[in-house]
Amino acid sequence: MTDWLRDHPEIRTVRVAACDLNGQARGKSMPARFAGKVEDEGTRFPLSALNLDIWGEDIEESPLVFETGDADGLLRPTGRGFVPIPWLDAPAALLPLWMFNEDGSPFSGDPRHALARVLDAYEARGWYPQVATELEFYLIDDSGDHLHPPRSPRSGKRRVAAEVLALRTLDAFDDFFTDIYDACEAMDIPADAAISEAGLGQFEINLLHGPAMKAADDTWLFKLLVKGLARCHGVAGSFMAKPYPEHAGNGLHMHFSVLDSDGNNIFDDARPDGPAQLRAAVAGCLAALPDSALILAPHANSYDRLVPGAHAPTGICWAHENRTAAIRIPGGSPRARRIEHRVAGGDINPYLTIAAVLGAALQGIEDGLTPPAPITGNAYGQKLPQLPADWAGAIDRFEASDRMARIFPREMIRNYVMTKRQELRRMAGLDEDERTGLYLDTV
Repeated sequence: MTDWLRDHPEIRTVRVAACDLNGQARGKSMPARFAGKVEDEGTRFPLSALNLDIWGEDIEESPLVFETGDADGLLRPTGRGFVPIPWLDAPAALLPLWMFNEDGSPFSGDPRHALARVLDAYEARGWYPQVATELEFYLIDDSGDHLHPPRSPRSGKRRVAAEVLALRTLDAFDDFFTDIYDACEAMDIPADAAISEAGLGQFEINLLHGPAMKAADDTWLFKLLVKGLARCHGVAGSFMAKPYPEHAGNGLHMHFSVLDSDGNNIFDDARPDGPAQLRAAVAGCLAALPDSALILAPHANSYDRLVPGAHAPTGICWAHENRTAAIRIPGGSPRARRIEHRVAGGDINPYLTIAAVLGAALQGIEDGLTPPAPITGNAYGQKLPQLPADWAGAIDRFEASDRMARIFPREMIRNYVMTKRQELRRMAGLDEDERTGLYLDTV
């Protein structure tokens, strides 16, 4: 047994799990006394387990299933170590894993390896991306036939207005947020400020910046935490892109900068408009937006969020200090200059999203791209190239994209496209309530 488990004798069971293409945790449960072997030697799952659809079912005609006898891969610890699972009644811990082939090579269908591949390309230049994420989510009363904002545990009343940045709305759910912060501390997730957002029952929590892989791990674990802990408080915690047609959707805003081997920010040259590398990275992100839409908006419901004037960017543009733009350069000290990518929904897989954004930025730098002039004013009222407006079109763009093939392995592209096409077919037979019921807890 590991030192961590010895130091936490209250832990009775352990989950070992990896992240699939849809961001779902796939794994096993075992008594804590056997978990040390997994940490030392790994464990085995079918390779196909990381390439399931949103229902958790095999992909028809997938070469990972019958064609190869549904062969196993080897899962090894990511290096994160054990983290507590605060949302379960009995003390338990999670050991995050990632998948390798039998010969020890990375399994290209594992989204965490997709991000590692991009980070290797940065490291080859002596660069190290730093990432922070801002996650929006809803607390939802789903106990009846329709979704409602939850009742305040203090007053018993439902929220009736947006109350953006209202402290009294945070205070109404103080027990939940206190539990969230305590759990983040225990899980080593750098949760920072929480705010009340524009939707009824909608909130946002920022995770502080750090190395890109840890930021992705933190974001994945945070989503599991919010969903699990919300149920302990009698409500659903949902990152679904658009739970309510009439209210703002859930976004995931990604901030990133790049440090060189001396710890200097390559986006900082003390000039007001930033260095050429900053502009090239912006240009790469803009150029990749149409082809990466499937990563940033991976589900049928994702496209309900991407409508003009609904607090989600739809036009392909960039700007300084302008939240209507897809790519924003926040203000502040040049030393902290960074790019904010604002397109992704809360329903994304963080490993794939961070890989897509950082990969696109690196392409812009490698190819010496130049962005158009930054916009001013309201992006929704301007004639701009637009993101794909529907799921089927985004699938086609992603599959055919040379840009995405430079970022993601061909095997992963094939598996992801097959997964999304299967979901597209099955989703056509569901009504809106069935779709909402599916996505509310899963994404």
